[in-house]
Amino acid sequence: MTTPLTKAARQHEIRTVLSVEQIRSQAELAQALEQRGVSVTQGTLSRDLVDIGATRVRTDNGHMVYVATDGPGRSHGSAAQSSNTADSRLSSLCRELLLSAEGSANIAVLRTPPGAAQFLAAAIDQARLGSVLGTIAGDDSIMVVTRLPEGGSAVAAEFIGYAEQDPRV
Repeated sequence: MTTPLTKAARQHEIRTVLSVEQIRSQAELAQALEQRGVSVTQGTLSRDLVDIGATRVRTDNGHMVYVATDGPGRSHGSAAQSSNTADSRLSSLCRELLLSAEGSANIAVLRTPPGAAQFLAAAIDQARLGSVLGTIAGDDSIMVVTRLPEGGSAVAAEFIGYAEQDPRV
């Protein structure tokens, strides 16, 4: 992975790490960032955590971990709760907006009503699915690039599954 050494890129990596790992200390976060190719001093890391609105919350098992906010004043209660919220939102949006999904090689193409593709693509990116590298949205279609060389069909099926989930579950 190539990450530019900008403040925005560094803070994006911090948010990504906090969304996928339970980080208990700044030293642990610095180590996780280093594994991703981002070297940061403790002082800079501390300022970045303040800038992105990260707070420490108690997990179900009693550990204090860092979580980042979705925006001003809105934070997640726990990493598991964050994942459930993102899955629920993605499922709801797929039910409302997904017209079709087809996969080929490492690409899935999702079709939406006109004007809805960018909205759904942003939700996919925010969900940080392990199988998805990223999205590119047009007006009514989204190209989803998968991490696996032949993952397009499986990811297309994953989105169909989101659309078919029972909202009462």
